[in-house]
Amino acid sequence: MNFISANDGAQIFYKDWGPRDAQPLVFHHGWPLTADEWDNQLLFFLAHGYRVIAHDRRGHGRSTQTDGGNDMDTYAADVAALVATLDLKGAVHIGHSTGGGEAAHYAARATPGALAKLILVGAVPPVMVKKESNPGGLPIEVFDGFRKALAEDRSQFYLDIAAGPFYGFNREGAKISQGLVQNWWRQGMVGSAKAHYDCIKAFSETDFTDDLKKIKVPTLVMHGTDDQVVPFADSAPLSVKLLANGVLKAYDGYPHGMAATHADVINADMLAFIRG
Repeated sequence: MNFISANDGAQIFYKDWGPRDAQPLVFHHGWPLTADEWDNQLLFFLAHGYRVIAHDRRGHGRSTQTDGGNDMDTYAADVAALVATLDLKGAVHIGHSTGGGEAAHYAARATPGALAKLILVGAVPPVMVKKESNPGGLPIEVFDGFRKALAEDRSQFYLDIAAGPFYGFNREGAKISQGLVQNWWRQGMVGSAKAHYDCIKAFSETDFTDDLKKIKVPTLVMHGTDDQVVPFADSAPLSVKLLANGVLKAYDGYPHGMAATHADVINADMLAFIRG
């Protein structure tokens, strides 16, 4: 398996498929998942001639289960170490949910020439938690509930998320895929309970406002209007207003996990933006 060493010695697992001279696409997964979340997209873009790279965030999947460093600054530094080790130039970074926050935090700090474009999918920026500067956010009690459920019965909690709001399988008439539910649960249970617990604070309380203001590359913000995990109104439209070169693409009725449930639509729109 492929690993790079982070600044503190943590081993970060990554997949790296495709021609080394092709444009690299770097995928950032959501909480509490792994690089496997992106397998559909990795195969799709590989078939279109791109070099595709996806890593397991520290504490997630096959990467080191660190008991510290589970915060956005460290996550972004780990991505920078991956980019430097692989000597990636002109890459497109694609982040979903928590991975969208990670990708934005990295993008605001990327070295010149490393980043060409950014795609945020159902992403957590600008900030999720409700506070004076973000009155439309979710109350801290929501995330306290996540932490409580994770600590008490992580396995059942993960099943409930995957079978319910993540893919919109709790909506009337939804076409439920048990494979998606089981694969979500599988990915989550491979990771560290400590890292996943800490990451709830990282994805919910980190304020990405300044990061978004610093990002100058073309950025596509993709978000489902029926996202029950990262509510649309307090995320995507606000992010686009902060970006210097951002475009919003809203998907009517699509869920948080739309890259899996509607992969054909999402993949085509990503490809058009990357080629555009």
